[in-house]
Amino acid sequence: MKKRYERPSAYIEEFTPNEYVAACGDENKVYMFTCDAGGGKSGDVWLETNGKPGLQWNEKNSDTYLSGYHACGITHEAKTTDQFLDGYYVRRSKVQEVKVWRGTKGDNTHCTTNLNMKEWVTAKS
Repeated sequence: MKKRYERPSAYIEEFTPNEYVAACGDENKVYMFTCDAGGGKSGDVWLETNGKPGLQWNEKNSDTYLSGYHACGITHEAKTTDQFLDGYYVRRSKVQEVKVWRGTKGDNTHCTTNLNMKEWVTAKS
C-alpha cells in the first residue's frame, strides 16, 4: 500500500461570547453616592407620592411618610438597577428635596441631596 501525501492544514474557529460570558454594559455598574441629607441632624423622610411639587402633608392627597432619618455620611454603592425615589428630608419645618435609596434589603433609609443622578459617580462592582 502506497502512502499518499496530504498537505497540512489548520482550522480556525471563531469564539463568539454570549450573554452568559460577557460582562459589558450597565449590568454590573453601581452608583456611588453619599448619604448626607440634613448634615447629620435627625429628621424625617417623606416620599413624593402625589405628583404635586413640594411637600404636602396633613391633606387628603398628601405625600407619604417613610421614616425617621439620620445621615450616616457613608458613600454607598447601589446597583444602577435599584429603585431611587424622590422625597423630602424635613427638620423643624425646613424641607429639603432628596433622592431616597432603601438599601440592599429595602428596609433602610439613605438620602442624598445630589438630585441629578447623571452626576453620580459610577463604577463596576
